[in-house]
Amino acid sequence: MLGMIGMWETVAILAVVLILFGARKLPELARGLGSGIKEFRKATREVNQDLQAAFEEEEPPPPPRRKIPAEAKPEKTASSSTESKS
Repeated sequence: MLGMIGMWETVAILAVVLILFGARKLPELARGLGSGIKEFRKATREVNQDLQAAFEEEEPPPPPRRKIPAEAKPEKTASSSTESKS
């Protein structure tokens, strides 16, 4: 829709801006608008680069599972299970 602005609409918008801000403020307004657009494009580019890097980054493989040696496991005995019930 924004691309559909014709020549007369553009002239009318510029006339309204000139009336509202005056001829002295127009260069300052244009500089501010230009720097704002520049910062927006820079931020957009940085976000795109960060996203692209995140998609290209491979996930590290999960760490291997450790096996607990048989002698390190506590053994259940019949006496220990009866003591805990009392």
